[in-house]
Amino acid sequence: MATIGDFDPLNSAVPATKIEITVSCRNLLDMDTFSKSDPGMAFGRTEVIDNTLNPDFVRKFVLDFFFEEKQNLRYDVYNVDTRSSNLSKHDFLGQMFCTLGEIIGSTGSRLERTLSGIPGKKCGTIVFSAEELSNCRVSTMQLCANKLDKKDFFGKSDPFLVFYRSNEDGTFTICHKTEVIKNNLNPVWQPFTIPVRALCNGDYDRTVKVDVYDWDRDGSHDFIGEFTTSYRELSRGQSQFNVYEVLNPKKKGKKKKYVNSGTVTLLSFKVESECNPSQPTSLHYMSPYQMNAYAMALKAVGEIIQDYDSDKHFPAYGFGAKLPPDGKISHAFPLNSNTENPNCVGIEGVLEAYFQSLRTVQLYGPTNFAPVINQVARCAAEVTDGSQYFVLLMITDGVISDMAQTKEAVVNAASLPMSIIIVGVGPAEFDAMEELDGDEVRVSSRGRFAERDIVQFVPFRDYIDRSGNQVLSMARLAKDVLAEIPDQLLSFMKSRGPRSQNPNVNMPPAPPPLNCNSQLGLSFGMNHS
Repeated sequence: MATIGDFDPLNSAVPATKIEITVSCRNLLDMDTFSKSDPGMAFGRTEVIDNTLNPDFVRKFVLDFFFEEKQNLRYDVYNVDTRSSNLSKHDFLGQMFCTLGEIIGSTGSRLERTLSGIPGKKCGTIVFSAEELSNCRVSTMQLCANKLDKKDFFGKSDPFLVFYRSNEDGTFTICHKTEVIKNNLNPVWQPFTIPVRALCNGDYDRTVKVDVYDWDRDGSHDFIGEFTTSYRELSRGQSQFNVYEVLNPKKKGKKKKYVNSGTVTLLSFKVESECNPSQPTSLHYMSPYQMNAYAMALKAVGEIIQDYDSDKHFPAYGFGAKLPPDGKISHAFPLNSNTENPNCVGIEGVLEAYFQSLRTVQLYGPTNFAPVINQVARCAAEVTDGSQYFVLLMITDGVISDMAQTKEAVVNAASLPMSIIIVGVGPAEFDAMEELDGDEVRVSSRGRFAERDIVQFVPFRDYIDRSGNQVLSMARLAKDVLAEIPDQLLSFMKSRGPRSQNPNVNMPPAPPPLNCNSQLGLSFGMNHS
């Protein structure tokens, strides 16, 4: 059994979407003397699976995904020896800590981590697969079988069905298991209800694989056979199309006269809705009455930083969104949708591109900073004569999913003609941003420290004047945003020696006269959609 706990989103926030987490474990500790462990996973608990060290749990964890928050999760795995609901009565097999963003942000939304918690013992691994729930309908179905193979020596088979949803990478994820019908080769299983998205996640032609097993007490269930279908086929209901041959590939390969190992028939199929729609709030919300937090920050800071730019053309990028037409996730896409020329004319042009993007893309976590930092760093790396200096303005809600990669990107960028200004919007804690700022401890990655401090962070909320004097507020913001830029620019010029010196670098804290190229990045990730 596995438990999930320490899940503490802000109660006032509204989730942007729901995420379904599937859990498996591998190579668990064997705590039973005469049999294998009976693992099972407190926000919630999985079922208990008897006599296995490599469980694939059927019960899912459905979590509200708050884009703008760091959602800490703890998973504990226990060997269940009694019927007690008190976890202290069971053998602890290990635990793992992570965030929901880490799971979603992993390659293929699949995260594998080592279990720990028992000194001197290898506790095995825990594997998570995450999928956004894009469909809130549920289907109720009933199936029966006919003339299944007899697997038990002293009696008939004890059959049950296991349903799997196919994944985009060709693997399968278990999504339902029926009850066991004892001593019956022609079983009729009870009707069961399952979310449509659990079967196909909105893709009605996605393959659904069904395995037929003969149950054994020791957990070594005998494989009878398998068949495949799809949600679209199942939705036809009882018909000639929904009578499936149960095939056993090994048996078919050995016996020339093999036909099948029985058949499974769909008796009924019904679809209902379980939706309870709500009105989400968002830092990106486009109100007809006032600018949202992102637009306010962009306009306030952008109008300051544009004075540093010679031609007022700003390459503007978003990160953390699914792009049309195929829904591909991107962490460095041009706001104006022009991959050949991402430039926007002036801050007004950036605002226009930002609002247009909100109408065409789907906000989607996780928030990865490294790609857009590396995007600007590649441009800065092409300028070696000191004639240009790049400033990346990042407006973000503060949550970051790729901290290690971002630190490495900052360390690499520190040797380039480049500075990074981070403006945090919203109510979140900005511990990660403070760490990147590096005022107290220089940013490092894999033992290598940044050559110089190039990051300046300010929380936008600190500059919202409650008296309504926005002019004074923005003047204070301007001073703090630009406070470190001249020294950062000067430190770069000095680090490159006399040949890269520019007579105009010894300037007061005001817009410099040299040709600077301001790059603007907007966070499109980890916010309410």
